[in-house]
Amino acid sequence: MSDAAQPTAAEVRAAAEAVKAALDAHLAAVEQRSGEDDSGVYEAFNQLAAAAEVYDELLYDAYDEVTPFEIPGAEDSLPPYTGPDEPNALSVLIRRDYTVAEPQRLRAQAQRVADLDTDTAAGEPSSAGVVGHSVHAALGVLFGEFEPDEIASRHKEFGLEEGDSTLWVAASDEPSEPGEWLDTPFDQADPQQIVCRFDVSSVFDEELDDELDGLGGASGAGEDDESARPDSDLPGAAR
Repeated sequence: MSDAAQPTAAEVRAAAEAVKAALDAHLAAVEQRSGEDDSGVYEAFNQLAAAAEVYDELLYDAYDEVTPFEIPGAEDSLPPYTGPDEPNALSVLIRRDYTVAEPQRLRAQAQRVADLDTDTAAGEPSSAGVVGHSVHAALGVLFGEFEPDEIASRHKEFGLEEGDSTLWVAASDEPSEPGEWLDTPFDQADPQQIVCRFDVSSVFDEELDDELDGLGGASGAGEDDESARPDSDLPGAAR
């Protein structure tokens, strides 16, 4: 802590009062909101976040203390929303990563599906003999048979281990033309039209564990636990 940059007690107190005023203003905006995308709530949210960040920094500089608030940093936030106020269409962009943790289980499950497939036309070679020996073929069978959401809910059954995942909801004025984006499904995503974003990653658990370790606490999180982190810069985001 630099003595030259150390704020005065009066400056810290003033920052605390600014947080209280911003809290009152945010609550008033929420109570008077006219809809989910009320601009007054959005502005009050940003003012509260800014006031809390100033107070947190001054408190640390003056007293080497921190607040329990998690102030969204630039690396965690989306750019300002510039999409339509009343969107007529939306796109839901999802990416889920997996590792093949148990190849034998994966192949066995795919083999069962292939063995039950009775739609193979007469005279055509069946894929059943290939599936049990190829992870590539097994993945093709499973993702051809089950919806992605079912794979996500049953991933352990299929010998898969979840990695990071992200879901973006993007607003637009008009729906896309049929077939327009199929070859490049994620290239046209505009971050400034993202309404909300939800991330899931084990790295969030690791960050929490580090914070709790620093406080002398035990996390209690299991190896398979993961935390979802919605974009906290957006009012109305799930928590």
